[in-house]
This record gives sequence, structure tokens and C-alpha cells, in this order.
Amino acid sequence: MPETRDKKSLFSDIEKAQLQSNAPLAARMRPETLEEFVGQRDFIAPGKLLYRMLQAQTLSSLIFFGPPGTGKTSLAAVIAKQTSATFFYLSAPAASVADIREILKKAKDNLLARNCKTVLFIDEIHRFNRAQQDVLLDDVESGIIILIGATTENPYFAVNSPLISRSTIFEFKPLEKTDIIQLLKKALADKKRGLGTLDIKVTDEALEYTAIMGDGDARKALTALEIGVMSQKNAGLEAIKFDLETAKDSIQQKTIYFDPTGDTHYDLASALQKSMRGSDPDATIYWLARLIAGGEDPRFIARRIAVCAAEDVGNADPTATILAAAAAQISEFIGFPEAQLPLAQAAIYIACAPKSNASAKAIWSALGDVKNKKTIPVPKHLKDSHYAGAKKQGYGTEYKYPHDQSGGFVVQEYLPDKETQYYVPTPRGKEKIIMDYLQKLEILIKQEKPNMKNPAEEH
Repeated sequence: MPETRDKKSLFSDIEKAQLQSNAPLAARMRPETLEEFVGQRDFIAPGKLLYRMLQAQTLSSLIFFGPPGTGKTSLAAVIAKQTSATFFYLSAPAASVADIREILKKAKDNLLARNCKTVLFIDEIHRFNRAQQDVLLDDVESGIIILIGATTENPYFAVNSPLISRSTIFEFKPLEKTDIIQLLKKALADKKRGLGTLDIKVTDEALEYTAIMGDGDARKALTALEIGVMSQKNAGLEAIKFDLETAKDSIQQKTIYFDPTGDTHYDLASALQKSMRGSDPDATIYWLARLIAGGEDPRFIARRIAVCAAEDVGNADPTATILAAAAAQISEFIGFPEAQLPLAQAAIYIACAPKSNASAKAIWSALGDVKNKKTIPVPKHLKDSHYAGAKKQGYGTEYKYPHDQSGGFVVQEYLPDKETQYYVPTPRGKEKIIMDYLQKLEILIKQEKPNMKNPAEEH
């Protein structure tokens, strides 16, 4: 069977043992087989796609994406042991085009000399520029290498489209609390790689707290466990305990995974806006809190709130737009942390307000007609007449001033050859008042139309 690693990258058994003993607990506890791998059951559990690909030895190029500590690198290491291919590892921030070309040459030699395929694992593949990614295309296409790329970014934005089309994409989700507790217990029991040789008294509440504060990140939780245990061991304590107090001291604050320029940024903004639109104030305030805790720019949040006020509430409650505008101005003036207050007030108001997108639909429909249908010229009676010569052209002479009439309305044509009713108010909130008013005007228009002169026809 072909070797699973490049010979030059192999260490002696003594060197490997020394490196392993000095590695962090999270690195030592990486799974060695598919059966040991925890999480990502959507695609790696028995019978699922990636599991079947490995069992059948029909591995194609893969891209793993998801938050840190969810098993991307660990699964790649397991695949290296499962497959009968030579395995190379590259870290994208440290790799060059020359490094890639050297591995591609070795892969080609392996295939020609030994009929052996090569797996190339590239960590943080989104850090490769376009030229570096393009170097891989031909050999991925021809099957000379099997690429496994890992990224915390959405590959559909961070990886070249040609490389995406040649790969199978797997999205890694944050680990469940039960998964992390399972990993913590395994680390406590493992005498070879874990902490099993130590006498440690562990409470269930400490494990649960560590798993919750790990927030789906196994590496973070295992590191906290190691800090809690080893800080006591190194202090010479014989009775080591990992209780709730120790757990809290070992993982001080939950780190919110958030990239203000990446995919999470847009996903959270989308969740906030859809929750406001869906009239769920609790979901609205949670997603707002996620954005704030992640360090999002208050101006970006304010823009999302303002857009939702105009698009999804509109004239059903015009106060929503006014409040959103005030929140935008105040939050920019005072900054965080106080800016969270006007932003929360505006977001909750919008979530609880009656909804109408009639105004939004009106402008979308009108813009569609302007772009795609015959342009309608401005009628003469509506044209500007505030300049010398306008009257000679007949501009504005037949215009009827609505305020000269009782009720402030006069029947006249404002849009010739009108085919579409762009604004259709809903019977919700204040828009019902608008709807009733427009219906009354429509009755007046129908009564006057038979006797109505068309100013455009007179000129």
C-alpha cells in the first residue's frame, strides 16, 4: 500500500512522540479514525455522502467551510489515514506558488511511477490569491491531485468559481453541546493522549458550562479544560478538581465568532431584517445583539433597520421610518455602547409595527416600466412654467391648482396612457386610511372623467 505522507515530512518515532507530548490537548485529541470523529453527522455519519465516498475510495476534491474548531483539519487528517494516497499539508498564509508547483510535480511523479494519487490539504484556502488558486486548476481537473481546502469563509465568495465547480462543498456546523461534552469526557479518560493519568474530580455542571462557553468550538473547550487542569498540576496540587468555579476561571469570556467583512456579517444582517419583517421582536433583538457583540459598525446596523422600516412597514406606520432615521443619527453621534439603546428601540418598534411593502412594490414596478417600456413624456400642463417663454410653448397653462378647489383635489391627468396602478395600499395600519381616501378620490375621478378635457389634446 502506498505511504500516506511525503517521506521528507516524516519524523522519527522518538521525535513524533516528543512533539505529540508537547502539543496542546486539542491537537493531541484529534480523531484518528472516522469512528472517533465527532459532529457533522449530515455528511460524515455512516451512509452519508462523504462517509460513502471514503468507504468506496472514490474521493474527489473537497472544500470544507465553517467556523473554527468544528473539525475541518481533523477530518482532513482522518481522510489522510483512510485513503491510499500520498498526503501533503499546506497552510495558505505561509505557502507560495513555488510550494504548490513542487507538490504538483511530486504528485505527477507518484501517479506515473506508482499509480498513486495525492491528497493536498490546504488550510485557510481563502487566503490564496487568484493566481495561487489558478495554479491548482489543471491538476485538480485531471485528477493528478485530490484537493481538500479548509476555510472559515463562504467558498462561493472566497474561492475561485472554476475551483468550486471541480469540488464537492461540505459546510461544517458548530458542534452541539453534547458533542463537546463527549470530547471533554474522552480527553479526561484517555491515558495516552489526554489527561487520563491524572486524578481529576470533575462535575457535570463544569463540563456543561465549558461546552456552552465553547460555543460550538471543540478547540476552545478542550483548551479551557487543559488550562483548568494543568494550572493546578503545575502548582503542585495533588487533588485536582474541575468544578464550575474552575471552569469559569479557565474560559473567562465567550468569544463571538464574527467576521465584519465575511459571510457571517451578511447572514446576521439578513436574520435581523427578516425577523423585523416577520414581526418577531425577540428574534429581532437577539440578532441585533449578535451584531453588536460581534463588533459590527453601528452605521451598518442602522442602515439595515432604516431599509426595513421603509420597505416592510412603509405607510402602514410612517413613524417607523422616522424612528429609524433618528436611531441612525443618534447612534452615529453617541457610538457604542450607548448606541445599542436607540438601535434596539427602533428595531423593536419596526418588528411590532403593522407591515406593508406597498410603497416598495410601487417603486420596484415603476422602475421596471421606466427601464423596459416606452418612456412617457411629461404632459404640457405638468411641465415647469417658471421661466420666460414657457407660456408661449403652452407649458403649465392648463394646470389646475388643487388648493383652489374645495377638498384640495381636482380631477386632471397626471400620467398619460396609464396602464398600471403602481401603489396599491393595504388595509393595515395607517395605510387603511390612505386606501379609504384614494377610493373616495377614485369615485370623484369616475364622475368627472366623461366631462374632463385632456390638456395634451388641446395643444
